[in-house]
Amino acid sequence: MKKFQLIIGLFALLFTLNLTAQEELSPYFKITEFEGSMADAGTKVSQAITSGGFDVIGDYNPAQDPDLRVICFTNDELKNLSLQFEDRGALASILKAALVSDSGKITLTILNPEYMFLAYWGEQLAGQEKQLKSMSEKTKNLFSQFGKPEPFGGFEEAEDLPHYHYMMMMPYFDEPEELREFNSFEEGLKIIRKNLDTKTGNTIKVYEQLFERKEIAVFGVGLSDAETGEAHFLPIVGKHNIANLPYEIILQGNEATMLHGKYRIALFWPELKMGTFMKISGTPGDIEDTMEDICGE
Repeated sequence: MKKFQLIIGLFALLFTLNLTAQEELSPYFKITEFEGSMADAGTKVSQAITSGGFDVIGDYNPAQDPDLRVICFTNDELKNLSLQFEDRGALASILKAALVSDSGKITLTILNPEYMFLAYWGEQLAGQEKQLKSMSEKTKNLFSQFGKPEPFGGFEEAEDLPHYHYMMMMPYFDEPEELREFNSFEEGLKIIRKNLDTKTGNTIKVYEQLFERKEIAVFGVGLSDAETGEAHFLPIVGKHNIANLPYEIILQGNEATMLHGKYRIALFWPELKMGTFMKISGTPGDIEDTMEDICGE
């Protein structure tokens, strides 16, 4: 009898492990719908973020569209966690909430932290799994006063995210676009700041996340050019997934890089088919050109 119970227990354990391995994650959560103005909705969301112990570090209208708004936020715990991952880990040190006004309703969505963490940090994990889960839960709890999070925006297998790529021959997280190598971190910081301040390439500096002692900086860059930026590709790929924006440049030491568009866009719009991606086939190159301009003299 004991042997039978042991076999049943082992079967149940294996079944549970298999379910965990096949867990599906969505890139976003839909939280609620507001009535009223975009300004009022933004105030409510920002207050919820700051009341929960996070700091709002950026806020902008993608595609310069007043019906779209992204609020970027972080805290010290998340920043310290991100620094445990040497390969561009700081890219995941900023979380986002999005507001989309459509048909008289303003929909609040948030980027799913666990989805981003596994995609960006998954292959570098060395015992931080509980911290990732804890940070994800804290983030969702920020918005619990508004409603229960509902998975939104497609899905990917959790076990696939650490080595995600859209299809064969497409780039991975660890195959970034190299924008420029500067003489020093200080030089890179000065040039990028200067170009963002002057809105080089029709861009907007949404935020700067600086880890000066580690010589790391992350810049959130709004892409405002009507022909090559967000106004061009969002109507094609879908405006409801904007809680992954803005696009980023990361400066580590003297090297500036960005995630490849064929990786980053596919990761955060996982429902899209190849036919849709073909309509924005020039967008990854356009974004790279813009980011190179920001890193140029």
